[in-house]
Amino acid sequence: MNARLGLVALLVRDYDEAIAFYTQALGFDLLEDTDLGQGKRWVRVAPPGARETALLLAQASDEAQARRVGDQTGGRVGFFLHTDDFRRDHAAMRGHGVRFLEAPREEAYGTVAVFEDLYGNRWDLLQLKH
Repeated sequence: MNARLGLVALLVRDYDEAIAFYTQALGFDLLEDTDLGQGKRWVRVAPPGARETALLLAQASDEAQARRVGDQTGGRVGFFLHTDDFRRDHAAMRGHGVRFLEAPREEAYGTVAVFEDLYGNRWDLLQLKH
């Protein structure tokens, strides 16, 4: 089998505020924003140069989904943003108001710090050791 993970859906409150956060604060590229009618859109974002996986920003469409916005992984880190320059990206993200929950730390596998997106989802900013 030749397969890959193409999209990961992320529940958001509002398409436009999510697009602004991911493109401005995190520096992601807006890959697609297609109107599907009846208030629904197909919105894909990804880090610059990403070739495999992207995020599908999915606006919550009912109360059950709205309750899950920001807590899709039960408070655990659920998303991992790999970088080739931790210090550069950490400084840029902080400069755009991204909230880090800890100071950067060195682990056996690389440099890492946990941050939250605009809804409270936890992410690792991670530069792996080679």
